[in-house]
Amino acid sequence: MKALLLENIHDEAVRTLRSEGYQVERLSKALGEDELIEALDGVDLLGVRSRTNVTRRVVEARGDTLTAVGAFCIGTNQLDLGSLSEAGVAAFNAPYSNTRSVVELVLAEIIALARRLGDRNTQMHHGVWRKSASGSHEIRGRKLGIVGYGNIGSQLSVLAEAMGMRVWFYDVADKLPLGNARKCDSLEELLQTVETVSIHVDGRPENRGIIGAAEFETMRPRTLFLNLSRGGVVDVDALAENLRTGHIAGAAVDVFPTEPKSGDEPFISPLTQLDNVVLTPHVGGSTQEAQVDIGRYVANKLIDYAENASTSMSVNLPDIAPATTRGTRIGHLHHNVPGVMATLNRLIADYGGNVTYQALATRDDLGYAVLDIAETDRGLLAEVADLDATIRARVL
Repeated sequence: MKALLLENIHDEAVRTLRSEGYQVERLSKALGEDELIEALDGVDLLGVRSRTNVTRRVVEARGDTLTAVGAFCIGTNQLDLGSLSEAGVAAFNAPYSNTRSVVELVLAEIIALARRLGDRNTQMHHGVWRKSASGSHEIRGRKLGIVGYGNIGSQLSVLAEAMGMRVWFYDVADKLPLGNARKCDSLEELLQTVETVSIHVDGRPENRGIIGAAEFETMRPRTLFLNLSRGGVVDVDALAENLRTGHIAGAAVDVFPTEPKSGDEPFISPLTQLDNVVLTPHVGGSTQEAQVDIGRYVANKLIDYAENASTSMSVNLPDIAPATTRGTRIGHLHHNVPGVMATLNRLIADYGGNVTYQALATRDDLGYAVLDIAETDRGLLAEVADLDATIRARVL
């Protein structure tokens, strides 16, 4: 089987795949639609990061031969999950592997903003020695508001509290607070309460633009603001205006609505003209430790699906972590309609097959079954693939 890895995915992914006998091609750049369709000729497993978009057109062109796609990052906005599901292509990501890296950067930037280290650094590089405590503060005792209390937000809560900060959080889901963190009933309540706001929401459509002019106005004067989640959740023009007026004392931004596809393209943003903002090029999870973990984790997910039919932690297919293969294994993705399993078992019985293992899971309109059969006939496998409810049947 052949794997194509794009966007300079870490060597650990290459090593993991090759150790299991996969042929691996790795490119350092992202690919556009036409380039990707051409590159996927004969490819079973695809690995991308955030800049390569696996669109419906790509899936319609190559979904019949593509087995699985791995997003070697947290977000999956670049994947058309609906069309991948329709084609029976499994998709995986790395939801936890870079959590610590992002949290450490958030804490570092909160300290940098509170101590005005960006200003001090710029002055020193221009030969200006300005030793002063003016405008410089400890973060101990400061009120931190976390918008989004998932993996990153909750770990930030624990570490920030350990450093002496007082923590409030808001999440649309009902989340239990960790440590002494306090839950807010609304975003407005949080913004009116805290002195530092850090955004950690996902890229779902309803999160787009959740922080705009009205939300900045709601924040307390001289608030510090950080966004290391998704570029589209914040109105950057409104942020820039509030930084100019001083209502927002400082900001740290790692993600942007429009980002260059490569280092050869210029970065353009209204924030580049402002001194009281720390800008980083989407490197929240870009540590060597995180990239090693992501490379290993996602590569192993792709292998486990290809070799064992496991959809454990898939972002688009029903979740099954099957037992060790005994005999011939069938992975059967189907429309979630009544009678599919009865039809499958009847077919197997008609062919004299003996099922030694069977598991079923459903997810919305999809059903996924894994069956191990001691004795099989190719006619059986052809009939399974031809069932009306079948989306995709794989034989391992």
